Amino acid sequence: MQDAVQDAAEDLAPGSVQDRTAPGPHGPVDVRVYVPEGTPLSALVWAHGGAFVLGDLDMPESHAVAGALQRAGHLVVAVGYRLAAEGTRWPVPSDDVLAAWRWGRELAAAAGVDAARTFLGGASAGGNLAAGAVLRLLGAGEEPPAGVVLAYPTLHAVPPTASPAAVRALATLPPGEERWEAPAVRAMYEDHVGGDLDGAPAAVTPGTAPLEGFPPSLVLVSEVDGLRGSAEEFSSRLVAAGVPVTCVLERGTRHGHLNRDEQGARASLRRIDTWLRAAPALTGPA
Repeated sequence: MQDAVQDAAEDLAPGSVQDRTAPGPHGPVDVRVYVPEGTPLSALVWAHGGAFVLGDLDMPESHAVAGALQRAGHLVVAVGYRLAAEGTRWPVPSDDVLAAWRWGRELAAAAGVDAARTFLGGASAGGNLAAGAVLRLLGAGEEPPAGVVLAYPTLHAVPPTASPAAVRALATLPPGEERWEAPAVRAMYEDHVGGDLDGAPAAVTPGTAPLEGFPPSLVLVSEVDGLRGSAEEFSSRLVAAGVPVTCVLERGTRHGHLNRDEQGARASLRRIDTWLRAAPALTGPA
């Protein structure tokens, strides 16, 4: 793979956006590479959300996020993982994210990005897949990313009890808006694994897994979000495990706010840029 990645790196023109494929156990994985002008400040392998069944490389949560970070000076590899539909179930999406991570890490190295500035992240279900991939890397004794970026992730099949502030925020949603109530969340996870969750690997629900050794993390939380408790609980457990974590509540936002051109999304993109730039200082010992 290294020769192919080296060839790919040599073909990446500054300022370009290029569709490529990464080799994976289920066939080639679609990736889209966003190359900044000049030497990249960092590299981020990024997975979009969509409840495991929706989303693609063209949705704002993938394309707009990656493009904004590219313009800020970062190399981004967006992952078009296989969706949980038409017979595709876990671990296929997770395997795709892992394959894209390994390919993107090699591409970043070939492009001159140090491993200490190479990150993995995702939004919503993509955040689940990113966190799960890290757990799988740790379990296999592989080097994890230098850090992890999670935007309003879903990490529990049974959402943690919401805080009073989260309950008040959710009550402001108009009728008909998705509230991500517990039965819907569990059904999403059961569809993802293709059956009952009993005995599912820890990577399926990273919010309930041991987190010792997890990389330093940036967790962005939507204020009005039925999944808010998942992100906040995960952040608390990272702290308890001794993992450096920056958890930010993005005021005035709903779940999936990176998919919308709004003030909260722009603020979150600035936070991601700042966090990536500050590495490795932010990703040092707690």
